[in-house]
Amino acid sequence: MVEQTPFGQLQGQDLPCLTLSNGRLSADLIPFGATLRALRVPDRSGGVTDVCLGYDDLESYRTLDACLGGTIGRCANRIGGARFTLDGREYRLTANEGENQLHGGRVGFHQKLWQFRCGAHSVTFLLDSPDGEEGFPSNLHAEVTYRLEDTALVIDYQAVCDQPTVVNLTNHAYFNLAGHDGGPVSDHVLTLNADSYTPAGEGNIPTGVLAPVAGTALDLRSGAPLGERLDDPMLQGSRGFDHNYVLRQNGGPAASLACPRTGISMEVETSLEGMQVYTAGFLSQRRGKGGTVYGPRHAVCLETQHFPDAVNQAAFPSPVLRPGQVYRHKTVYRFSLL
Repeated sequence: MVEQTPFGQLQGQDLPCLTLSNGRLSADLIPFGATLRALRVPDRSGGVTDVCLGYDDLESYRTLDACLGGTIGRCANRIGGARFTLDGREYRLTANEGENQLHGGRVGFHQKLWQFRCGAHSVTFLLDSPDGEEGFPSNLHAEVTYRLEDTALVIDYQAVCDQPTVVNLTNHAYFNLAGHDGGPVSDHVLTLNADSYTPAGEGNIPTGVLAPVAGTALDLRSGAPLGERLDDPMLQGSRGFDHNYVLRQNGGPAASLACPRTGISMEVETSLEGMQVYTAGFLSQRRGKGGTVYGPRHAVCLETQHFPDAVNQAAFPSPVLRPGQVYRHKTVYRFSLL
């Protein structure tokens, strides 16, 4: 079922907080940014734990950075030089991170007011992005559906266009399986189904090669507590993990995250080829839900995606969407107990 409670006003509209529940999980969603505000899952004690960072007020979502729980688009991650060439024409985008574009520009999809419709156990958010917005070509219609399936939260992404364009949608949830108020995630054990990653150069733009994780701090194929890796010299510049992994296409979960404090384990499944792992090293201190102070290393983001700067990297899988095609991808967060 979907319950609606007031969450604030924007552009003359009363905005609700939409709560999905199925007796096992419950999730809070808001139309601003098509945002996942809370996700409550069973823990070892027999209670429930809210495993997503978020805010208690709309103004914080509007004015603070970090994109907590938001839907990222039109193109997640970075586009080098805030430009790309498609079918022989160069498009110049709005640059919002030095010379590059990050997460869709100055006003990305996570800062848009989405329309919504409710199903029995789902909420679908809808957004129309006009031709030229943030420099991107084509009118784009995007839909993001959240639904609960047993012990999983499923996010379905869909988009169509009327001109060739670039689309790369993701969710920027900040997970802390000890609870959104659980503090540093150093004890969380992260396992990744990835043999390689995309090294980045200046501006965190990929160099275009795929490098093996073997023998480096990025090797999480057998799992490791995050605290064992976060201070590795290889991760100093990124203040921990902030890397795109090349996922194995072998049908297994892309990632698993486990917390010994609550006994909560989460598997991530995706139809996409990449995952940005970010341990919130650049998350400045701020007040979140219930007055909790959030800060660096208080969460793990597992952002399923096309590779960063893929539109400018011929060797990477293409993020280009053309008229008549449907962008359709799925991410599943499946919970269990250790």
